[in-house]
Amino acid sequence: MKPISQTTSLSDKAYNSIKEAILNGELQDNDVLPEEKLAKTLGISRTPLRDALKRLSIEGLIIQKQGSPAVVASFTKERSLEYMEIRSLLEVFNLEKIIDKIDDDFIHELEENLNAQKHAIKEGTYGDFIEIDRDFHLLLASLNDNDEIQSLVHRINTGVNRAFLILSKTVPQSARPAYEEHIDIVEALKERNLIKAKQHMTVHMINVEKRFLTDTE
Repeated sequence: MKPISQTTSLSDKAYNSIKEAILNGELQDNDVLPEEKLAKTLGISRTPLRDALKRLSIEGLIIQKQGSPAVVASFTKERSLEYMEIRSLLEVFNLEKIIDKIDDDFIHELEENLNAQKHAIKEGTYGDFIEIDRDFHLLLASLNDNDEIQSLVHRINTGVNRAFLILSKTVPQSARPAYEEHIDIVEALKERNLIKAKQHMTVHMINVEKRFLTDTE
């Protein structure tokens, strides 16, 4: 991990730095994260570090137990499937909550995200694609007035995101179908057709799980 600059929130910088190290494999499952060593590596005090660790714990990326150093969470295939089951329920229900709030500006934001997905696929930057994919679902949740649902969608998508990064072997083959399924969802939302949007989201969630199971066999 690189030392972080002092120009923005130290807590945010620490959070992003540690999270990146987990996602790119620099920090492995069950690695211990002693505060003193971590703070020294990042060049910050323990207070912003503790704030960052708390956020990472909420997202399920690390495990904190009183009296012990934090550790990087172990992420099994079984746990990944549990996340996906919860994610499916949340994503479909979320569409019911936001359908009446969708306007042309929001559709434009979704289409810009789709363009970014397409570009990542074209460039073969599949790590970027996974992040943009996650942002697509977080954008949908952003219209929901229920802060707890937003928080859950964020956490679940972060968990599923990490599962693909760590366990998946064929993300390049999965990206194009996922992108096309996202297009179907957006087209239904453009029509303000809730039934069709929920159908497309359900199909997308089923296919995400199928691809995951294929990729991790």
